[in-house]
Amino acid sequence: MRTILFIIRKEFTQIFRNKGMLPILFVLPFIQLVLLSFAADYEVRNIKLHILDNDHSQASRQLISHFAANPHFIIVKQGGTAGDGFDQLDGGRADLFLDIPPDFEKDLIRDKHADIQITADAVNGMKAAIATSYAQQIIASFNKEFLAAQKRPAIRRRPPWIEVTYANWYNPQLNYKNFMLPGILVILVTMISAFLSAMNIVKEKEDGTIEQINVTPIKKHQFIIGKLLPFWIIGLVTLTIGLVIGRAAFHIPIEGSLLLVYAFAAIYLALILGLGFFISTFTTTQQQAMFLAWFILVIFILMSGLMTPIESMPRWAQMMAGFNPIAWFVEFNRRVLLKGSGFADVRMFFVYIAIAAVVMNAAAILNYRKRSG
Repeated sequence: MRTILFIIRKEFTQIFRNKGMLPILFVLPFIQLVLLSFAADYEVRNIKLHILDNDHSQASRQLISHFAANPHFIIVKQGGTAGDGFDQLDGGRADLFLDIPPDFEKDLIRDKHADIQITADAVNGMKAAIATSYAQQIIASFNKEFLAAQKRPAIRRRPPWIEVTYANWYNPQLNYKNFMLPGILVILVTMISAFLSAMNIVKEKEDGTIEQINVTPIKKHQFIIGKLLPFWIIGLVTLTIGLVIGRAAFHIPIEGSLLLVYAFAAIYLALILGLGFFISTFTTTQQQAMFLAWFILVIFILMSGLMTPIESMPRWAQMMAGFNPIAWFVEFNRRVLLKGSGFADVRMFFVYIAIAAVVMNAAAILNYRKRSG
């Protein structure tokens, strides 16, 4: 035990003596947390709209005013021809092209039906779908107001219809920060722990001190625990600071038990530190360790469900995501922090991460060879 404490003390001394390491550990991650929480936004704003009004009626002007008053749209051009509208889309000067046909108002009053063409730049499919949805909502709102203003008997005698009401649970204001920040925090904790643990032992190899340690009476398990435990503590500190920032700056709800979050994070960090240690057994330089760790983590992050729902991935990708520890922690955080899930609801998360942690650390220990001389 004294040997392990000695190694831990040595590691913390090296960390705090390294002036370049401290900002990386305690400053840059939280700058990233703040920036990503603002930048990673599912809401689409500043949609560039080109409108072609071929009707020039009161109804078409009223519809245009609805778009002009909406904060999501910026009308970049009105008028011209249909060819101009498509040229605006081709040149990236417009995201959406709204073509109001002739006799729009006449058809709407006489037939209570009129066609409007919406053309979207769908290179970014998600942006196009959301922008089109916004436009459809505006048109539906205009249609309801316009028909109500006509006060025609036929409208008043419309048949019964089903009215749907809804309520948003767990995130009533649909605040994207509440959804994104728990996942972003997982990414930061993971990257810090994986990179540091991967490069730590490799640094000993580069400096030549690993040879000196190998000929000492220090046992292998003492060396490994003493090397990894400081970064396990740093990971929990990072999680704590991130939760404080998230609560104070972004007011994220914490509906569930923080003790449950920390219990899961403790096991999860054991897994990630084991991954970093496993990487260090294959590499001989810090550059190699960082590259390999980054390669693995990028795949894990992109397939974690942080940005893209796992359910929308191909079947094979969904199966791979089932082995992704980041995906499990992201989902765990969202369930506990936003939904208030208890241990009974997330116990399988603990089982999976615990098994993965044991397997990963066992593989790393078996692959590490402590030479006796």
